[in-house]
Amino acid sequence: MTTQSQERIPFGSVLLLIFGLSLAALNGALMKFVSGALPEVFIVWSRYTGYFIIMIPVAVFWTKGESLFPVRPVLQFWRAVTLVVGTLAFVIGAKTTDFADAISILYIYPFLLTLMAPFFLGEKVPKAAWLGVVGGALGVLLVAKPTFRGLDIGALYILLCGLAVSIHNVLNRKIGPLANPLITSMWGALLCVAILSVLVPFSWQTPTLDQLWILIAISALAAISQSLTLIAFARAPGSLLAPFTYTEVISAVFIGLALFGTLPGYLSWVGIGLIVASGLVVSFAPKLGPMVSRRRHPPF
Repeated sequence: MTTQSQERIPFGSVLLLIFGLSLAALNGALMKFVSGALPEVFIVWSRYTGYFIIMIPVAVFWTKGESLFPVRPVLQFWRAVTLVVGTLAFVIGAKTTDFADAISILYIYPFLLTLMAPFFLGEKVPKAAWLGVVGGALGVLLVAKPTFRGLDIGALYILLCGLAVSIHNVLNRKIGPLANPLITSMWGALLCVAILSVLVPFSWQTPTLDQLWILIAISALAAISQSLTLIAFARAPGSLLAPFTYTEVISAVFIGLALFGTLPGYLSWVGIGLIVASGLVVSFAPKLGPMVSRRRHPPF
């Protein structure tokens, strides 16, 4: 039987999560902002290089002498591949897609994760969750606004990012019980740098001083947002925090207005509402909420 204390909303963890996801949304906006002046591969390489440098002392401090060697190195490698593909796809897609729309489309990943759960995680999906999946998919279609001429290429890249993030979370679920999430996060960044270092010589562009400061901010925001989110999920049950992850979409609306002077259109607002409502259905569905959100990393 669930006790009253277990059902109480952990407000401290909720605030950490909301702040962390707001910083993650700002991180994505800065990547979009600088993508018009720097190559996408160079932006993502710079992000993970700075992120790795910042995470080394954080991981050493918080693990207190625990082994820093990664468990399941093969899964860690493929986890890094999903990070590289997802981040590159987001930066490319966000160049031509309204920022709030991009974040909203990205949130197809909890629904894709639900579809993958029975096959890759052996999880049973409640009927209510399937309704949420259908509703979420319809919401994403409204935001993406496909026409008879086809889907916007930027939206397609964001959908690819959502697929990569969902696979990333499946791998997180398999690695999670075996490893400290901070160590996993640090090694993920290192492997991303290693993978991208093969490509970055072909996309190298020396940034200006202003661009360099933006790239440093992107790395710092990634490290801070990731750490805050990990701490939030470590302190409170994922099933209680999962509904609050959709505050990132709300943050994206305000950030998009502040940085780019854009607001979602009517259909996008309807789609965003449907995505959030469907996400809440999935989050509150019995047994599924903890599966979707346990140690879930913010997309960006």
